[in-house]
Amino acid sequence: MVQYTVTLVTSHPPQSGTFSTPLITLIGTGGTSKEFKLDIPLQNLRPGSSAVFHLSVSSPLGRLVLVRLHTESRLGFPELAWHCREVQVEPPGGPAQHFPCRKWISSVGSVELWEGAARTVCGETLELLKQHRNLELQSKQETYSPAFNAHYLRGFAQRCESWKSFEEIETLFIFNCPPGGAATAEYVRSHWQLDSFFGYQFLNGCNPYVIRQCKTPPPNLAVTPEMVQPFLPACTSLPQEMERGTIFLADYEILEGVPANCVNGRPQHLAAPLCLLYRNQQGELLPIAIQLKQTPGPDNPVFLPSDSEADWLLAKIWVRNSDFHCHQLVSHYLKTHMLGEAYCVATLRHLPGAHPLHKLLMPHLQTTLQINIQARTSMLAKGGVFDKSISCGLDGVTVLIHRAMQRLRYSALCLPEDLRERGVDSLDNNYFARDGLRVWGAIHRFVEGLLQFFYPSDSAVQQDSELQSWITDLFHHAFLGLQQTGVPQSFQKRAELVQFVTMVIFSCSAQHAAVNFSQLDFDLWMPNCPASLRQPPPSSKGSRTLPDLLHHLPEVNSTCSVLLTLAMLSQPSSDYIPLGFYRDPPFIEETPRNLISEFQAELRNLGLEIDERNAGLELPYRYLRPDLIENSVSI
Repeated sequence: MVQYTVTLVTSHPPQSGTFSTPLITLIGTGGTSKEFKLDIPLQNLRPGSSAVFHLSVSSPLGRLVLVRLHTESRLGFPELAWHCREVQVEPPGGPAQHFPCRKWISSVGSVELWEGAARTVCGETLELLKQHRNLELQSKQETYSPAFNAHYLRGFAQRCESWKSFEEIETLFIFNCPPGGAATAEYVRSHWQLDSFFGYQFLNGCNPYVIRQCKTPPPNLAVTPEMVQPFLPACTSLPQEMERGTIFLADYEILEGVPANCVNGRPQHLAAPLCLLYRNQQGELLPIAIQLKQTPGPDNPVFLPSDSEADWLLAKIWVRNSDFHCHQLVSHYLKTHMLGEAYCVATLRHLPGAHPLHKLLMPHLQTTLQINIQARTSMLAKGGVFDKSISCGLDGVTVLIHRAMQRLRYSALCLPEDLRERGVDSLDNNYFARDGLRVWGAIHRFVEGLLQFFYPSDSAVQQDSELQSWITDLFHHAFLGLQQTGVPQSFQKRAELVQFVTMVIFSCSAQHAAVNFSQLDFDLWMPNCPASLRQPPPSSKGSRTLPDLLHHLPEVNSTCSVLLTLAMLSQPSSDYIPLGFYRDPPFIEETPRNLISEFQAELRNLGLEIDERNAGLELPYRYLRPDLIENSVSI
């Protein structure tokens, strides 16, 4: 008889343990053991525990390559799933072998665990393991088809009426300012009417993906140089400032014709504005003209800073409402949640657990499916917040996301290219860009080092059939087979793979942090970013006062419904893990582990530099501080 020592390690979270009995089978190059029922008294699987068993096998199994594991309920005890961290097996006379698990184990089906080393299909020499890779992917492809303190916000559900005054809105704001995080929200409330803060939000607000440099006036923007001359220095002109690169445009053409919703039984309205901005010598980005509809005409005036206070403020409110929709549905839901889900499903379907890319990516993808399913059955379902409280409604959601997918470009998902193409990469006060480029660079260096280790040449990338199936699946299912996206259909060079994997990790961590965890700060003061507007876009000037704006803004109950949702979305998950860190290290090899340590050190240093910079800012930008970036989309 030959004896193997098996150690079962239970994960640390408090609900990881089980009363159930584990059953284990050892599979080696020289044979397969019988199934052992590890029913030894007092060896219960508590959170954080290690349970040791000695198994006697009739003959040596050769080098162990797989461990098969499942559980069986104990009589009289509830059946609870068990979260196993890893299985360690010490064969006779040899060092212990580690089989990472990090999965829930139950009596429903078995889990087969690989030894910890990562390897591509090209590096797989054993026919047994090649067959296992295929069986694992076949099973997953059948399973995964492409496809804050709220206390003072409750109790308003029946109040289907306008706010009586801005002071009443302020009362709600004061009671709901997050403790310890009120500084930014309070800054927004006290500065929201200022043109300089309106412009600031295009760079450092919760949707820094719209504005772009404008070198020539859009043909459908009825602005003349004479109109905006009063808002430029006396010695210059609009054409000269366009040539200098100081004129910027926010164009919401994607919203043109999107159907509007009914809220509280009353029709809501959407606009597709164009907003022209000028960056002055102090670095402030100031709006100088706003046209609320795409087609020029007598009923579509160009609003200017010299108009009445009420007219100019209402025009800016319309822009902010349009930005709300593009932020929530394009920058946030589509580009981080929906694409993150597609990356997750493709990884599960085409990269087995032993594949290095599976090990690298799953910590950034593992929570996405769950949170997206919850979103589709709540916020985006009939009776949810988009249906009951937001201008676009569910029909508008479908139209807007479809349009955004048709216009999506790979370069827009890669931060350095996106910032450069929009001409906002070198603006001193674009803290989102500055911090984002540093985080992107750190991720890129980490991914490059890791993939150099596993893919020593371009030919190694080309020959990895699992990798090529992965990107082909993504091209056809995530990006709908649209050639114009520029998304690769295959990888011919390692550098292409590095760029794509960097994009996936950045999108599911840093981009999500920037667009998600900022939204309550900027939207808690509802007039700064209303989710719905109840009057059509104004077709004339000079007929309204500031109190009239209350009849445009959302009603009380829909305001509170949206804020409840934003408050929920702005809370980090209960098992929050920051970028670059792992509950269980994904690799056992020395080189990847060293690269992870270097990555973590670079992120820590970046966080210190951001803190030092923020100490001198009137309004700190903290959303891309690495310790505030969650490793995956989990909320």
